[in-house]
Amino acid sequence: MSVPDYMQCAEDHQTLLVVVQPVGLVPEESFFRIYKRISAVSQVNVRDSQRVLYIRYRHHYPPENNEWGDFQTHRKVVGLITITDCSSAKDWPQTFEKFHLQKEMYGSTLYDSRLFVFGLQGEIAEQPRTDVAFYPSYDECETVEKRIEDFIESLFIVLESKRLDRATDKSGDKIPLLCVPFEKKDFVGLDTDSRHYKKRCQGRMRKHVGDLCLQAGMLQDSLVHYHMAVELLRSVNDFLWLGAALEGLCSASVIYHYPGGTGGKVGSRRAQGGSLSAEAGNRHRPGAQEVLIDPGALTSNGINADTSAEIGRAKNCLSPEDIIDKYKEAISYYGKYKNAGVIELEACVKAVRVLAIQKRSMEASEFLQNAVYINLRQLSEEEKIQRYSILSELYERIGFHRKSAFFKRIAAMQCAAPSIPEPGWRACYKLLLETLPGYSLSLDPKDFSKGTHRGWAAVQMRLLHELVYASRRMGNPALSVRHLSFLLQTMLDFLSDQEKKDVTQSLESYTAKCPGTMEFITLPDGLKLPPVPFTKLPIVRSVKLLNLPTSLRPHKMKSLLGQNVSTKSPFIYSPIIAHNRGEERTKKIVYIINGFILEFESLPAALSLPAESGLYPVTLVGVPQTTGQITINGYHTSVFGVFSDCLLDNLPGVKTNGCTVEVIPALPRLQISTSLPRSAHTLQPSSGDEISTNVSVQLYNGETQQLIIKLENIGTEPLETLEVTSKTVNTKEKLYGDFLSWKLEDTLSQFPLRPGKIAIFTVNIKVKLDFSCQENLLQDLNDDGISVSGLPLSSPFRQVVKPRVEAKPVNPQESSKAGDFSHVKTLEAILNFKYSGGPGHVEGYYRNLSLGLHVEVEPSVFFTRVSTLPATSTRQCHLLLDVFNSTEHELTISARNNEDLILHAGECQRMAIQVDKFNFESFPESPADGTQFANEKQLEEERQQAKGLEINSKLDICWKIISFHKYFVEGVLNQLVLEHLQLTPNPIICIHLFFQIFFFFTHADHRQLICQNVCAPDISIRRLKLVVF
Repeated sequence: MSVPDYMQCAEDHQTLLVVVQPVGLVPEESFFRIYKRISAVSQVNVRDSQRVLYIRYRHHYPPENNEWGDFQTHRKVVGLITITDCSSAKDWPQTFEKFHLQKEMYGSTLYDSRLFVFGLQGEIAEQPRTDVAFYPSYDECETVEKRIEDFIESLFIVLESKRLDRATDKSGDKIPLLCVPFEKKDFVGLDTDSRHYKKRCQGRMRKHVGDLCLQAGMLQDSLVHYHMAVELLRSVNDFLWLGAALEGLCSASVIYHYPGGTGGKVGSRRAQGGSLSAEAGNRHRPGAQEVLIDPGALTSNGINADTSAEIGRAKNCLSPEDIIDKYKEAISYYGKYKNAGVIELEACVKAVRVLAIQKRSMEASEFLQNAVYINLRQLSEEEKIQRYSILSELYERIGFHRKSAFFKRIAAMQCAAPSIPEPGWRACYKLLLETLPGYSLSLDPKDFSKGTHRGWAAVQMRLLHELVYASRRMGNPALSVRHLSFLLQTMLDFLSDQEKKDVTQSLESYTAKCPGTMEFITLPDGLKLPPVPFTKLPIVRSVKLLNLPTSLRPHKMKSLLGQNVSTKSPFIYSPIIAHNRGEERTKKIVYIINGFILEFESLPAALSLPAESGLYPVTLVGVPQTTGQITINGYHTSVFGVFSDCLLDNLPGVKTNGCTVEVIPALPRLQISTSLPRSAHTLQPSSGDEISTNVSVQLYNGETQQLIIKLENIGTEPLETLEVTSKTVNTKEKLYGDFLSWKLEDTLSQFPLRPGKIAIFTVNIKVKLDFSCQENLLQDLNDDGISVSGLPLSSPFRQVVKPRVEAKPVNPQESSKAGDFSHVKTLEAILNFKYSGGPGHVEGYYRNLSLGLHVEVEPSVFFTRVSTLPATSTRQCHLLLDVFNSTEHELTISARNNEDLILHAGECQRMAIQVDKFNFESFPESPADGTQFANEKQLEEERQQAKGLEINSKLDICWKIISFHKYFVEGVLNQLVLEHLQLTPNPIICIHLFFQIFFFFTHADHRQLICQNVCAPDISIRRLKLVVF
């Protein structure tokens, strides 16, 4: 026997073997449909008996295996069922002849046979026959099962007659010697009359009768015959048949203890009849006692009913532990014979199935290890595949999953062996898939994101490579891309640099023909392969939800704020928003995934990350097209030709699973451009607000300049409302007058501003600061010996006058070494544009746009000395002013009713102005109730400002730089009056004023006070006070 039956199990010893084969040309589908119905009749209750017959069907059985039928009767083909197509009567003789030829193949062992003819109708089909059944078609054959039952009953009749014939003691008859095929030549010339020979014949016959009893459903009788055969065969050292008797004893005991079977088949066999049914509850109890029946109690019909003849001297049925011991002994006997390799292999398989039920895995592995090394003849590739597949299945049953996967992988490789003309790559791929659980490998990438890696990474990578290759040879590139993507995603940490390079190059070559997608791939057997998103290519270390730029952030009008509406987190046409400041530190979004409930346009970004690049910031933006709520829960990438949708909750180390953003109605978008250049100085307001644009300008003190601002609506909604406010920041300087002023009405007249339209907005910048109290500047003037008589300044001062900012040294340290007399002052302000329009305006939303203004103010004209002289009229006087030009340019000074005075750079001259005496009596005193102003200080400031404006209007001094063609008006004497003349509520203030001014600018060693009444009424001086600064 050369072809093993790897599906054999212990209970197969009680079955009758029936072969079902086609005769002639029969459609394969039709044949197996009938074969399935026939094989469903696997057990039949014998009429007028409690016995049950079990049938084992095969559609292919090697004739050489049939020759071992005397050795073990369950290997003998006792029944033949043939199926044929015959459409006409003239084909019937030929068909019937083929049936007889088929019978001759198993003729020596057949008990009975049947021929099922489909398609033949007429006179021939109407003739009653026992061995032939006619059916019009494969669909009209309702009586197939009934005919099979009748056929099995006929098999039982023959079986029972043979059992009775062999079991009956015929004195004087010579018992034939049963042999296996390879023994026949060894027994030629033996002494057939020797005692040793007769015992051999008796022992083999007892074993044969035990097989027949077991097939006939007489379990107890078979146990008795097996015990007797073991004793007889052991005495003559007939080891091959002794092993068969021990195996028969084990099989009968297994049938007794495990009525459900050991082959893992669904359902259980019917309970044995007669004496066994009463003790079915004890069958699984180890050591269950069974009385040994004396051979003399056996009759032709079985056990004698006279129980007094029973002798309880040992166990007939083996205990579960003894079953394994006897299997080991039988296998050891089989191992003595080279030609019994198949028998030995099948016995190992049967023992493993029993041990699997007993949950004795280690012992079962020993049997399997022995089966691996059993040397059979040269097996075909198909037989090798079957052998390794069964070994894998048995290892799986005993819990050796990795060992099972090992043999299944060998079977898969055997399917594509080079010696096979047409390799079975589909079968190879299917078997490789079945090995995955044994190597702790799953094709779901989510299983690899939980905890530590399980299994041997090197083996898993090898298996994945084989899956890629098998799927490619199958002609399924999408499957190859999916497995290669899975390999790269899950095994990235275990790949060397060269392996990573090789895998990525292979992936790129595959995806060039078939890009990787996020669709499920369904295999022919129904298995679905989930998509593999590249969450490690690139690796996202942190994710943050970014806020909108300051100029785009929408705000809710305070009067419309609700309890659940945040003023800092509305979302306008961008997915980047932070709606909870407390969670903003831990929420990050870098990419955006398509396919949300709302209509959403994702703006793609392309980047190239070099190998081992480290952390690289990437920002992606998306634009929602409708209002509502949108959930950002991942990002979409295309890497090496594989498209991936990566969810944030699947990213290791990122503690967020997305965020919900509110999308409000659309608002207009305002863009501003100015007539001034952009500033390198970035304003940092204390409120923390961001400035969208910064501009700068350089002005001389007292200069006025216009800032032209173009307001362009670059959005899609009309701009309907605009509010402009300003705020001075980061300065300690005191301003005189309005620093920034504008008329908004001219701009609003152009509203509503349609998309793409431009409106003009003009802002007047006026700088009026006081440079006279700057200590370093005063020291410079005194050190250079400025003449009190109005003579021009000496040349050394001209050399140290501060240049314009354009010529300022770049290095501040170099400037300080050369003597930096910088007296430039800085003013900074923020213009805020609050605008709205469109549907967002209806819902109460608006936007803010801020413009930062940086102004550098240089000193222009100083009045170094002020004095008065009487005029011809008592109502007038001459005001003498020593004027100093601190600029580097030639300028002219003019006053009301006076000629222009030309001053060169760094020059000081005196100018006389005839003015009317000032009358301050019209200015209000402090009210008695104190309700108009908050305090005396505020009242004093208001009065000083009013008197300063009065003095400035009387003098009307202005100056201009000729080379610049610029005219600067106002603020020259006004700043002097407000800060340093210290006006008081009575007319004495004018004299007090001039005392202080003169004291500032006289020589340190000669302090002179000049007093003169320049006011309209007469005055009396009660007290003079010198103030030292």
